[in-house]
Amino acid sequence: MSFLEHLEVLRWHLVRAIVAILIFAIIAFIFKRIVFDVIIIAPKTPEFPTNRLLCMLGQEINVQRLCINSKPFNLQTVKMAEQFAMHIIVSLVTGFIISFPYIFWEFWRFIQPAMYDKEKKTASGAVFYTSLLFMMGVAFGYYLIAPLSVHFLGNYQVSEEVISNPTLRSYVQTVSSVTLASGIVFELPILSYFLTKIGLITPEFLKKYRRHSLVLILALSALITPPDIFSQIMVSLPLIILYEVGIGISRRLIKERKEKEAAEEG
Repeated sequence: MSFLEHLEVLRWHLVRAIVAILIFAIIAFIFKRIVFDVIIIAPKTPEFPTNRLLCMLGQEINVQRLCINSKPFNLQTVKMAEQFAMHIIVSLVTGFIISFPYIFWEFWRFIQPAMYDKEKKTASGAVFYTSLLFMMGVAFGYYLIAPLSVHFLGNYQVSEEVISNPTLRSYVQTVSSVTLASGIVFELPILSYFLTKIGLITPEFLKKYRRHSLVLILALSALITPPDIFSQIMVSLPLIILYEVGIGISRRLIKERKEKEAAEEG
């Protein structure tokens, strides 16, 4: 197959992926009340599951600060077309999240013909595990990071003379960015798998730079969370665990490679 033929195949994979995003985006656009009232705006309300659980925990241990978002703030728009624009953006983000397994499946279908049978068998669950980790990251970001971010940023004041009235755009950007960022960083074990397969990293390399990775994880946690220690620790812990999982995956791949080389030499 020539280079242009490969481009043509890639183009159709991309077209199908984009069509899937648009289909789910249109569905999300139609059911805007569910998307906004039930999903997007929910983290700032006292009835949100995370807020209720933290408040119950705070009452048990007598730490009232854990009752976050007990007094939800109102959102506003300052431009005439802002609500319509946010409706479109949120629908597209929702379409991407829902169609992510199909998007990766299309990507997998494109690269699969170039793989050997052994590699195809080894990576047969790539679509499932990649999609699972992404959805776990999205859920983690939505149910944990989003309400903490909304609480901190929505109620932060430099002075009592300054009234905070967040806009719909800023609120949507906060919730969607931390949710998508969490979904992406949860792909760390998959990244470890592919980097080990192409020989860029080894378990020894990951162990050697474990302390350096801890600093990077803390820095990344600070970027995608509000600047308070509690939320940064809550984000850092699963990333540290995923890093250790990546070491285990890399070790297993290296072991299989050595066994294969030993069998070929024997």
